[in-house]
Amino acid sequence: MKLSDIADNSGARKKRMRVGRGIGSGKGKTSGRGGKGQTARSGVRIKGFEGGQMPLHRRLPKRGFHNVFRLEFVEINLDRLQEAIDAKLVDVGSVINAESLVKARVLRRAKDGVRLLGRGEIKAKLNIEVHGASKSAIAAVEKAGGTVKILAPAKTDEGAAA
Repeated sequence: MKLSDIADNSGARKKRMRVGRGIGSGKGKTSGRGGKGQTARSGVRIKGFEGGQMPLHRRLPKRGFHNVFRLEFVEINLDRLQEAIDAKLVDVGSVINAESLVKARVLRRAKDGVRLLGRGEIKAKLNIEVHGASKSAIAAVEKAGGTVKILAPAKTDEGAAA
């Protein structure tokens, strides 16, 4: 075998189809786009158009509700907070809030606030400021001798006020 004998397998290198190069090429004249109309032009085609028939996305009923006032909280469990304390990422002596958790890279971003959840257990005495906390999380922190301050306003029963 010589260096000049080396070649690709047949069909391994395929040339791209050059459209609009004469009728004999098989892709001449309309270049495989058919005749006239919107689909023959460049850049335009009605998405979801079904030839005047009511399109599927309009035939199906609308469902659900999107609340524009919804707040997106980042959740953190007690065990994750204890891991950060053990790794010396969070200072136990100072106030632990959303900014300090983001700075310590325990959380990526604060979104609309932090919500403390009760999975795991906490050993250190902490002073925590969060936008929400579960009852079990508050009980666990207070059992360890710490405090939890809720920054978000308390929810009121609007039905009882009327």
